[in-house]
Amino acid sequence: MLVINYDNWKGNSMQDTIKVFDGHNDFSERFTNDDTFNKELFFTKQSTGHLDLPRMLESNFAGGFFAVFIPQPLPNHDISDEEKRLLNYNPLDPVYAEAATLQRITTLLKLAEQSGNRVSIVHTAHDITHAMQNNKIAMLLHIEGAEAIHEDLGNLDALYELGVRSIGPVWSRHNVFGHGVTSGRPGSPDTGPGLTEAGKNLIKACNTRRILIDCSHINEQGFWDIARNSTKPLVATHSCVHALAPSKRNLTDKQIQAIGSSGGIIGINFAVHFLRADCAINTDTPVSRIVEHAKYIADLIGIDHVALGSDFDGAPIPEALHDVTGLPLLLDEFRNQGFTLDEIEKIAYKNWIRVLEATLQ
Repeated sequence: MLVINYDNWKGNSMQDTIKVFDGHNDFSERFTNDDTFNKELFFTKQSTGHLDLPRMLESNFAGGFFAVFIPQPLPNHDISDEEKRLLNYNPLDPVYAEAATLQRITTLLKLAEQSGNRVSIVHTAHDITHAMQNNKIAMLLHIEGAEAIHEDLGNLDALYELGVRSIGPVWSRHNVFGHGVTSGRPGSPDTGPGLTEAGKNLIKACNTRRILIDCSHINEQGFWDIARNSTKPLVATHSCVHALAPSKRNLTDKQIQAIGSSGGIIGINFAVHFLRADCAINTDTPVSRIVEHAKYIADLIGIDHVALGSDFDGAPIPEALHDVTGLPLLLDEFRNQGFTLDEIEKIAYKNWIRVLEATLQ
């Protein structure tokens, strides 16, 4: 297990003490629709976006789940941001999704290859701790929305060989495997039918191959279908508490309790509309709201089931965090609200390591 010196943690910022392994980021959303990508957006410190390699290293960001999400291809004419948002809720063409997914995975693999040994593609919990010990960014490949996977699962092994170790069956739209909640607005996550037969087969196939299944974005019936069909800990990589912020995307107490009973984990999402009681997209949201969601889950099912799932580069986050360099501020807020060093370590990375050991190895 990773050993870090915490002798001077009291009274100081945690920037130089605790590393963070994160449950979700959308860095690949900064790729264009044709997947051309300026690698300097990753290797050179930027003033936009939430993530790049210099800022990750500066903030003790140890790595996390790097999501491959495929948005709808845009029409040839200009459309508004709201039209783009609504367009993404439409079903995605699976042929397009597969090609785009393979392109984006290839780009992430190339970034790791060209990183000068500063980024490591990880397949197991041991790989993650090894990367952390050697000050490398641990990049775990995650598919967000399984449109790229054939209904008969014929290409699942090929994706595994490319390095995919985590799959969310749906994003916030439906596909051949199930149904996602279609917005982050207030309401119940019980928005439609559960997994299809193909979806249930996907869950079982991922269990067999030791691929993590992510319950974030799926509707409530789909969640319970995953719970019934999976033998692994239930995981929501980037979700919050419905009782505190009644977004359709958030988890009810019953779902949270099921995750705890399975030995699973919830990565707290930093998206402001999942943190706020009014579900408003307002970045003037205190960092303490993240801690409040974590505390609620810890009180309900225990500290061992709480982690971070930032949604960096995929959502508006509290203005005070700004980007990945705000992580030390967040860890300080946990300390200020009475969390012990051991509890903060668990939230920052240890709980993820535990669940990934149970799932991937």
